Amino acid sequence: MSLTPATAETLRHALATAVVVPVTPFQADGSPDWDTYAALTARLIDAGISVVTPNGNTGEFYALSPAEARQALETAARMIMIHQPVHPYVSAEGWIDYHAAIAGAVPDLGVVLYIRDERRTGAQIAALADRAPNVVGVKYGVRDATKFAGVARDAGLDRLTWLAGAAELTAPAFWAGGARGFTSGLANVSPALALAMLRALRENDFVAAMQVWESARRFEELRLADGSADNVSVVKEALAQLGLCRPDVRPPSRPLPENIKTEISAILTSWGMR
Repeated sequence: MSLTPATAETLRHALATAVVVPVTPFQADGSPDWDTYAALTARLIDAGISVVTPNGNTGEFYALSPAEARQALETAARMIMIHQPVHPYVSAEGWIDYHAAIAGAVPDLGVVLYIRDERRTGAQIAALADRAPNVVGVKYGVRDATKFAGVARDAGLDRLTWLAGAAELTAPAFWAGGARGFTSGLANVSPALALAMLRALRENDFVAAMQVWESARRFEELRLADGSADNVSVVKEALAQLGLCRPDVRPPSRPLPENIKTEISAILTSWGMR
């Protein structure tokens, strides 16, 4: 059974939103806390989040066992996102073949590409979409709004749903270039902030969007520091300070030093959450 054009269009429309990458909470013994995982997912949905991406970077997929990753994935039923290939040697033709093979194995599911390699062109994405009609969206994680605008137009701006793949700080510039959604780790902590950004962008109110941008700025800068070394740790520490899960992470992430914990506390206060 293949994805019908009508279903593909429905999925493209559903992707045009704030897409949240949930954390994977751990228990004191280091094992995943699935009850808390379910509670955090329910919190997102109750707040108005309509798309989540289990096993994303913020979910520490690289530190999970295959069985743990499978259990985390059980909440996703209609679409899959193909993470960027981790092999050090990637040709353009091989990149297309790699994604086409995965998409071809799940013809009844929508497929979202994750682009973090600036070498990927719009022509390559278009060639892949020609071979795999169930490709419905692109999470574009290269932090270059000019390159994004060109790639999206070369691939087909209206053919796929384009997401600003590097969170709230890239969302306004990418929206101007044609993105109609963005991914968010911050929304684990404050769904309201991410949804406020989405609402402002949908209303083309860039003044309001940049006000949200400024509110999110320092939190996201802490996550981006030192090559995003504390990307997950910052989110989990904020959740821990709100009493929602433990701050534990698995290597190669690290527990945060006290000065960053203090700064996170001040950020939460400025958001009215403490």
